[in-house]
Amino acid sequence: MADFDAGSDARPQEAEASDGVADSAEASWSRLQRKVIRRAGRHLLRPGDRGDGTAIDPPSRQVDGYARWLPVLRILPWALGALFAVSFVWDFPGVTVTVVGYTVPLENLLRFTAVSGLVGFGTNWLAITMLFQPREPRPLVGQGLVPAQRERVAYRLAQAVSDELINKRIIKEKIRESGLVTQYRDRLVAAAGNVMTDEAVRSEIKALLRKILRDILSTPSVQERIVALTAQQVEAHAGDGLSGLALRAYRFFGEEDFHARLHETVRRLPTSIDPLVEEVDPLLDRLPTELERRSEEVEELLTGIILRLVDTLDVETMIYDNVRAYDERQLEMLLRRTTNKQLNYIKYLGAALGIVGGFIIWAPAVALVAFTTLGLAVYAVDEILYRSRSPATSS
Repeated sequence: MADFDAGSDARPQEAEASDGVADSAEASWSRLQRKVIRRAGRHLLRPGDRGDGTAIDPPSRQVDGYARWLPVLRILPWALGALFAVSFVWDFPGVTVTVVGYTVPLENLLRFTAVSGLVGFGTNWLAITMLFQPREPRPLVGQGLVPAQRERVAYRLAQAVSDELINKRIIKEKIRESGLVTQYRDRLVAAAGNVMTDEAVRSEIKALLRKILRDILSTPSVQERIVALTAQQVEAHAGDGLSGLALRAYRFFGEEDFHARLHETVRRLPTSIDPLVEEVDPLLDRLPTELERRSEEVEELLTGIILRLVDTLDVETMIYDNVRAYDERQLEMLLRRTTNKQLNYIKYLGAALGIVGGFIIWAPAVALVAFTTLGLAVYAVDEILYRSRSPATSS
């Protein structure tokens, strides 16, 4: 019972000692990490590296046809509304013109063109608005196309981006083409040499090893295992000669003294580890040279680690989850931010095309001939200008 009680008391003490070992080792490890990171960071991270939070400069805005014509097109709905109001008061009553011997009455011209233009603008405005509005389901008018299909839009967007823009294959190709692994391998070797020559880092490494070894070797359970293992190895290597016979005789007559001496020797181990810790210096001295000699293996190892990390990425799921997290307003802003100018151009262009339709309704034969001729002329001039510019562009 006494042995059982002693063992019961020893176990909580060993647990407390283990906790103390962990706490002290963790504190020493944290100090070592800070010093290594501060020292190695000078080599691994440089101001000119991408990935330091530097944003890509946006490309300059191109003044294309949309930008040139959009201010003019914005005026059309208001002008058409004014013409429609004027048509109730005056709309070329009894006025005619003669074109190539063909008399064309101008009466109702304002109303036809104004109404057709307003209808063209109104239908395009309604179609574009119905893409995003209403954001919430309504009893009669329903819900906008994009909000109603938010999950589908998120899925298609994630699928398109992961298939065409960024995926595991593209990431791996960019890693290989960029030479970053080779670059950081060289920096790692340089950083290792710089870190290992720093006396503060060396002192912290040896202090950490010294603390860990002392704490471990001071634990009663570890000491008991060392004693048992030492006794077992001494017995196994004693042999059958005179020395083996003498050892077995000594243990037969003085087993208690033998174990007492072993226990005493093991108890002195925590105070005798300084020479062992000092043997770390040659190892630290050889580390940079060894890394330099095995630089190809280091590069292969880094490449393998990075590629395995890439394999764990699910780009499509990441994009899908991020887009799904957007509410209806955020999703609308995301789409409008890239297409708003084009959508406005389409909306106001409906008014211009509606005016063309109004002319055709008002005077079909003359309008068809005039617009066909005008369309062919515009196409011909555009083709000539394009062909004349193509050789200069290609050269």
